[in-house]
Amino acid sequence: MSKNWRQDQLGDVIAHELSDLMRTRLKDPRVGFASITGVEVSADLRHAKVFVSVMGDEAEQRATLAALEHAAGFLRHELAQRLTVRHTPEIVFRLDQSIARGAHVIDLINRVNADAPERGRAAGAATVADGGDD
Repeated sequence: MSKNWRQDQLGDVIAHELSDLMRTRLKDPRVGFASITGVEVSADLRHAKVFVSVMGDEAEQRATLAALEHAAGFLRHELAQRLTVRHTPEIVFRLDQSIARGAHVIDLINRVNADAPERGRAAGAATVADGGDD
């Protein structure tokens, strides 16, 4: 068992509760299609970095993060009602672009795989033109 199991446990609970709050209580139209991908809680359990993935272009991502930062006080107050901890952590939102990076890597892999048969045929044609097997 790791030393920071309490941090991990609190991070999981915060992620679950914030997801529920964003879905049910947050009515800001600037918050687009956003999902919480992870929460890092400091060792003293006073600060939490919430990583949010936002579908959309860069302007929509900035608007969603601005709306979440604006609602951080409200969300912290609501978390305090739901959590059984002495001090509710300060919440800071960060954009998580790992999903976008993963999609980009998959796109690159698909491009390479699509080009592979063409390169194989070109290499085979060059071998035949050179005289085949030696």
